[in-house]
Amino acid sequence: MSPRHLLLAVLVAAIWGFNFVVLKVGLDEFPPILFSALRFLAAAVPALFFVGRPSVPWRWIISVGLVLGVAKFSFLFIGLKAGMPSGLSSLVLQSQVIFTTVFAAIVLRERPKPVQITGIALAVAGIGVIAWDYGLSSPLLGFALIIAAAACWGVSNVLMRYARPADTLRFMVWVSAVAVLPLFALSALTEDMSALGRLDWSGAAAVGYVAWISTLLGFGIWGFLLRQYESSVVAPFSLLVPVFGMLSAWAFLGEDLSGLQAAAGGLVLAGLAIPLLLGRRAARTAVLPEPLVPAGR
Repeated sequence: MSPRHLLLAVLVAAIWGFNFVVLKVGLDEFPPILFSALRFLAAAVPALFFVGRPSVPWRWIISVGLVLGVAKFSFLFIGLKAGMPSGLSSLVLQSQVIFTTVFAAIVLRERPKPVQITGIALAVAGIGVIAWDYGLSSPLLGFALIIAAAACWGVSNVLMRYARPADTLRFMVWVSAVAVLPLFALSALTEDMSALGRLDWSGAAAVGYVAWISTLLGFGIWGFLLRQYESSVVAPFSLLVPVFGMLSAWAFLGEDLSGLQAAAGGLVLAGLAIPLLLGRRAARTAVLPEPLVPAGR
């Protein structure tokens, strides 16, 4: 990977990690489902006029829009609102890798390799320690909601495997558009929407960041990198997201990790990193019958 593209990969991880701090700011201004609806509205409406028609069948766009846009982000935002620390959430949410592997094995008949099973076991152990330690001092509802968000993310990853969008940014714009109306309907049924009449600069800035910086810019750069390199080269940079998330939460929100949580976080990151890094090494040393095609092309 060239130095310029390396910096872009780290930049995306930093954007997505800092996003968890911005979410806390936004959730101080809006109810969680309404905040999610505003995020997708701001991400979809301007961009729809520039990205063109979707390049995949509508059934996949609607499915991912409901599972990822509505369910995953509702669980995530409600979990954060319920008190789950943003830094810890950025780490626990990475358990989506575990759910993706399990769901792919069930639905796509993709048999996990021994190194993947080892990694999942380490990550599950780390998540279990975090749950136990967090549950000693805080209600487990917020933690359970973040896990539910990760499970929905895993389902959406399998759906995206079926969809195989050639342009990740265009796909995400249309997924965002699908999520808008269901989220506003859920908010109207369950929340006080009067916050719309009290919109101030901090709320507007939070919506703008999560919509335009985290969603459009972040996925735009990520999709560009996936078109340039194999997914095994790009994917490990996602491990930096919880690192930036926890550092940002410490620097801007004053959140601290206990020693036990830090050790458990190391287990989770090790469990996620081992299959990626060893799998990449195996791909470099394997004798292949034909050249590998970079992901996304």
